[in-house]
Amino acid sequence: MMPDDASQLISDEQIIAYLDGELDVETERKIDHLLATNQDVRKRTNSLQHVWDALDELERPNVDESFTKATMTLITARANHSVDDHRASLRRRTGRWILAIGSVLTAGIVGFVCVKGLQSNPNRQLIRDLPVLENLDEYRSVQSIEFLRMLDRTQLFGSEETDED
Repeated sequence: MMPDDASQLISDEQIIAYLDGELDVETERKIDHLLATNQDVRKRTNSLQHVWDALDELERPNVDESFTKATMTLITARANHSVDDHRASLRRRTGRWILAIGSVLTAGIVGFVCVKGLQSNPNRQLIRDLPVLENLDEYRSVQSIEFLRMLDRTQLFGSEETDED
């Protein structure tokens, strides 16, 4: 006999949950209806019920406290190992972030220093030209630069040193 489409709508997991009383009301009603109307669903349910009953008849293994302790020790060791792995991974990621941030900051500082060092200071030229700028009005009244060179060669006036305290 070929299974009909209705029997395909229910899985073995749903039947087992039905047998254990773990289904919601609506799904339980659906299975009740299928059991009443579908021979294939009844056969599958009976088969699973026999397997379930056979499992109940199996002898339960007796485990002593040492088995529980050994199991807990293994679980604890595995959990500790997992935590240690997670911490190591976190340290590696943190180290990478710190290295990346440090590299960016270092590159920024080096770039700033390089640009600052290469940038010309317009005040340097003004400082070099200060003696000329202080006497600019007098120099403008002179008609020829040749006259100033001649005065410089004769050293009539010497070098003026003023104390401005």
